[in-house]
Amino acid sequence: MSVIAVLALDGVPGYQLTTPGLAFAAAARHHPWVDYDVRICVAPGFESTGDAAPFRIETAWGLEGLEGADTVLLPGCAGFRDEPAPAVADALRAAAARGCRIGTVGTGTFVLAATGLLDGRRAATSRRYTEELARLHPGVEVDPEGEVVSHGLFHSAAGALGGLDLCLHLVTLDHGDSVVTETERQVFLQLQAPADDLTGDVTAKALAPSDGSLDEAIRWLEANLQHPLTLAEIADRAGLGIRTLTRRFRAETGLSPLQYLLLARIQLAQRLLERTDDPIDGIAARTGLGTPANLRHHFQRCTGTTPGIYRNAYRSLAAAFTWTDLDEADRP
Repeated sequence: MSVIAVLALDGVPGYQLTTPGLAFAAAARHHPWVDYDVRICVAPGFESTGDAAPFRIETAWGLEGLEGADTVLLPGCAGFRDEPAPAVADALRAAAARGCRIGTVGTGTFVLAATGLLDGRRAATSRRYTEELARLHPGVEVDPEGEVVSHGLFHSAAGALGGLDLCLHLVTLDHGDSVVTETERQVFLQLQAPADDLTGDVTAKALAPSDGSLDEAIRWLEANLQHPLTLAEIADRAGLGIRTLTRRFRAETGLSPLQYLLLARIQLAQRLLERTDDPIDGIAARTGLGTPANLRHHFQRCTGTTPGIYRNAYRSLAAAFTWTDLDEADRP
């Protein structure tokens, strides 16, 4: 289990405080081999969030929650221009000294910079504060774009959507592109209602990794989705008989080879619908589903919706959370 400690300083934007739980929980819920424990740790002096309708939180964790954490996340706060409390600075330095990964969101980068841990390193903050960060902490090489910046153990990003980009970046480092692609999709789907418009039995089931014996065959299968693969061809590639291949697939992935193939094709179709303007017939060809009618049939059976509705709904949702607009909301 990987422990993520989110350190709440007074005036933390509520959306920055809650997004790590949303992102890491989605990664774990849809990938059974992924395990995160997210702790909300309240720093001394914390009173409430900095939102228009501030709220208080109750948690079992204070600064001691940073001890033993694999990652510490530091969202923004109201007094980010001030020197952090000595206990906070000491806890952050102690985490860095034992090799803990530290991520900052928005104005949280100011707090970490004040400890001296970012001197000589690249870092990002909310775009409207990049010049101020460079002026107050000249030892930090400030990235003006505000994208996710990594330098050694330290990772930082602008404040958009509570550092969702940063959380997804950390999931990528931990578990790779395939896990983060599905996690990103599930996060967006959770943010819209009703969620069951876009989720179905097959898309809710992640493609689990094998124990290693099928890795080469699976990589070959996923690289050749556009071809009309047969069970015999997959078995031949794996160097196994059809019955043995089927038994191995069920034992290691929970699916038969052809069920795995269909799920991989549907998930590729989802990515293409989300990230490209390819027409439906082009997506049908690229996924190996052949014809638009075949794509629509399998896509609706697996997800409960059509490719066209899925594409429009996903993009409408993504547009509602544009990074620029949300970054402007990062105002203590």
